Amino acid sequence: MTSKFVDTPIPALVAEVEKWQLRFFAKAVGETNPIYFDEAAARAAGHPSILAPPTYAVTLSLCEADPYARYRSLGINWCRMLHAQQGFEYFAPIHAGDRIRFESRIVDFIQRRQGRLKFLIEETEAWNQHQVLTTRFRKTIVIRDPEAEQ
Repeated sequence: MTSKFVDTPIPALVAEVEKWQLRFFAKAVGETNPIYFDEAAARAAGHPSILAPPTYAVTLSLCEADPYARYRSLGINWCRMLHAQQGFEYFAPIHAGDRIRFESRIVDFIQRRQGRLKFLIEETEAWNQHQVLTTRFRKTIVIRDPEAEQ
């Protein structure tokens, strides 16, 4: 079952990729390859600057004042949300100094158990300053609504 949420416009977000963020993220995910930390190592490997680890784009996409505002604007109680699944497609690398534009949309909304469980599927594309698609990720959010009709 789809709903009015599908294809609801979500304002685009633009974020700068900074070296310290990449180093911090790489350390947090246990990365040890120097191309994620050291400018000289990244350049020696053919990159223009420090490389972003593969899942970094989803973290950067949350760099907005209130990442839950989009859900509240749809009438969704974010306190009842659970991030259930995430999938990634990679097209081009992200580097320190890039400017990434995130374009998101809700691609599906499914209700189960008479509306007590709702599944919101959101897809985001990350484009760099050269209009090159770098990453596409899709997340599934489960919304529990115990007040829905039984």
